[in-house]
Amino acid sequence: MDGKMLARLGAVVFVGVAITAAVIEFTRRPEPSELRPLARERSDTGDIRQRLRHCRDLGEAATRNPACLDIWAENRDRFLKQGARASGAPSAPTTLWPPTPSEDPIAKETEAAIPPEPARPPVSPDERVR
Repeated sequence: MDGKMLARLGAVVFVGVAITAAVIEFTRRPEPSELRPLARERSDTGDIRQRLRHCRDLGEAATRNPACLDIWAENRDRFLKQGARASGAPSAPTTLWPPTPSEDPIAKETEAAIPPEPARPPVSPDERVR
């Protein structure tokens, strides 16, 4: 047998195996997949869901609403199960905005450590880059 005849025989065997595998795959019946819901509805969260939806509908005003801040904290605690908190862990912030420098002692120290940027000399119209 010469090389050409051997290559042709190998190609025919390969095609035959590929066709057999394709026929077997197409005739196989798919196994029924077990459908499970991704999430379950809980009956005890109806009131919480309604209050969360109300806060969602308020939009940006909800960030200043104490009732919304309380329900978000309750939902976060329920979701993360933060009942057993470490003793040195800080509590959740009561507002979304950081304290002003007059209220924050760390900000006062930082302001004193960073010198203000020096004023730049005015640029003449000839020196401007377009």
